[in-house]
Amino acid sequence: MKVIATELPGVLILEPKVFGDERGFFMETYRRDDYARHGIPRDLVQDNLSYSRRGVLRGLHLQWPHPQGKLVQVFSGEVFDVAVDVRRGSPTFGRWMGVHLSRKNKRQLWVPAGFAHGFYVTSPAALFAYKCSDFYYPETELCVRWNDPDIGIDWPLDGQPDLSPKDLEARLLRDVPAASLPVYK
Repeated sequence: MKVIATELPGVLILEPKVFGDERGFFMETYRRDDYARHGIPRDLVQDNLSYSRRGVLRGLHLQWPHPQGKLVQVFSGEVFDVAVDVRRGSPTFGRWMGVHLSRKNKRQLWVPAGFAHGFYVTSPAALFAYKCSDFYYPETELCVRWNDPDIGIDWPLDGQPDLSPKDLEARLLRDVPAASLPVYK
């Protein structure tokens, strides 16, 4: 597996080894000991699968307390995937990074606990998978507005994104009470 560090410490792009021939391909999508060597928690406790059509934007989401690290990948289609550092006191607070994840490139992204996460579907549809380091606790979920001007994410939009009701109501990061955000350690 090739591991690519990003401009946000702890956020990693992972390129698993793919063995293919005219019949198809084989790859390991997760091997605990290999991933643990790169700082990804050994105990990922919940798997999630999301299907979305072109133009759907999900995010920016996080939980606090009960922060979730997320190992994400696309099984079908393509998305533009984003991580935003929202840890109070972090030297990269409010900064973002984005990467295209697709069935074709087979890349994964590790989004550590303490980061907000979101994605935008750029293909006709996408099947998106998450491995999470903690369980989902809806009462601790926090949504930061996808188009927060202070963050300034350069989404590859094709028109107005399709948002859920909770994402339509998301707050600007500056309006989130500091006590509601994770702390940089």
